[in-house]
Amino acid sequence: MVGGKVGGKNKIYQKIKSYPQDIKQKHYKIDTLKGLIFKMKVSNILTDTEIKKATPKDKKYYLNDGDGLRLKVTPTNQKIWCFRFNMNNKSYETTFKSYPAVSLKDVRTKRNEYKSLILQGINPIHHFREINQQKILDDNSNLQNIFNEWLETEKTKSGLKQWEWKKLRIQKDFIEPIGKSKNIKDIKIEDIKRVLSIKSKNAPVTADKLYPYIKGIFSYAKANDYIQVNILSDIHKNHIIGTIAPQPTNYPKITDTNILKELVNKIYNYQGHYSIKNALKLVLHIPLRAENLCNLRWSYIDFENNLLTIPRNLMKVKDKNLEDFKMPLSAAAIEILKSQYELTNHSEWVFLGNSNKSPINNESPNKALKLMGFDDVENNRKISLHGFRGTFRSLIDTLDTDNKFSFEVKEYALDHQEKSKVVRAYTNKSDYTNQLKPLMNFWSGFIVGLLEDNKGLYK
Repeated sequence: MVGGKVGGKNKIYQKIKSYPQDIKQKHYKIDTLKGLIFKMKVSNILTDTEIKKATPKDKKYYLNDGDGLRLKVTPTNQKIWCFRFNMNNKSYETTFKSYPAVSLKDVRTKRNEYKSLILQGINPIHHFREINQQKILDDNSNLQNIFNEWLETEKTKSGLKQWEWKKLRIQKDFIEPIGKSKNIKDIKIEDIKRVLSIKSKNAPVTADKLYPYIKGIFSYAKANDYIQVNILSDIHKNHIIGTIAPQPTNYPKITDTNILKELVNKIYNYQGHYSIKNALKLVLHIPLRAENLCNLRWSYIDFENNLLTIPRNLMKVKDKNLEDFKMPLSAAAIEILKSQYELTNHSEWVFLGNSNKSPINNESPNKALKLMGFDDVENNRKISLHGFRGTFRSLIDTLDTDNKFSFEVKEYALDHQEKSKVVRAYTNKSDYTNQLKPLMNFWSGFIVGLLEDNKGLYK
């Protein structure tokens, strides 16, 4: 190293050493850059007294604390901390809020924090902006929030009925068991596997439907920077749910005629929503599946011929080789439908819900049944909407003492289709519609007979 340069550096150092100790501590510091040169910087100039005495002027002005930190005093007497620095041949300025909210001591600590980052080659403005953005993401990364956002995007992709199913089922069967407030980054595959495996044992069809939606939620989260990796992207649902064969669901049903009589009268005297009441009345007479009942359309009803026709693609068995499901309507069933028609004929849906835009939800009649007191398993007083099918099938055999109705006709009333395609090919040629008429009239007569005040209806 050249002697002159070393001597110059030593002269600066000796000069600083000669200053009184209090001046050195208050106004000066020595920075080193790669151990080669010394640079004298003035800092910590201001006092609280000076700041408090600073009064507004016609134009803004600055009080300098040194080392890039200064206080801006505005004409409205705002005192705002400003910090300037140079980096990569560019000048930057940022603010540290205002005085006295941020004290002189605290703002100097903040300045030193910024200076430390600058010495590391890190732009503090960019650094803290990224931290704030990440904090916002973290604050909004709880499972409930992401699900709500994803659900909004699904409105344009799904029909209203399907969208409402997603909203209800995903919330109840996935979001709540996992934890609404849980950060999505903290959710492990084991968590998802645990929840869906349990659901698969009780309701395998629901679990099967849920998985692609859950996968979609995680995909949405990744696309919106809530997570860096979609943990479900390459995982097949069988690896999550398992390959447990779906077990037949045993829906609760009522086969005791005394209890059934009480149920019939409770339904006919129900004071709740008219669509719920009439849907429950109709299912007493026609053993439809819950989905088919709640989503009945007026276009399926032929009042002239007293006939219900549901398109095959909307039935559980969707074999295109099978005819549409046809059910003759008894006088009691027609009367119920005509009563409902007066209320909802302006809509395509028979059983219109509270919104007057969409049909009733499958769970709404079940809630009504609970309110009526039919949620008691121990005393055989529990039934769900789907359970009316079991009640019909069990009691029709008991009531049909003379064997008037064939096994095939009773099964067709429930749209139970033979699994063998060969058998289907032959039975499909049979016209059960005419054979169903006496069966359904017989069953309706039995239901009407349970009414305490039937006044000879439908005789």
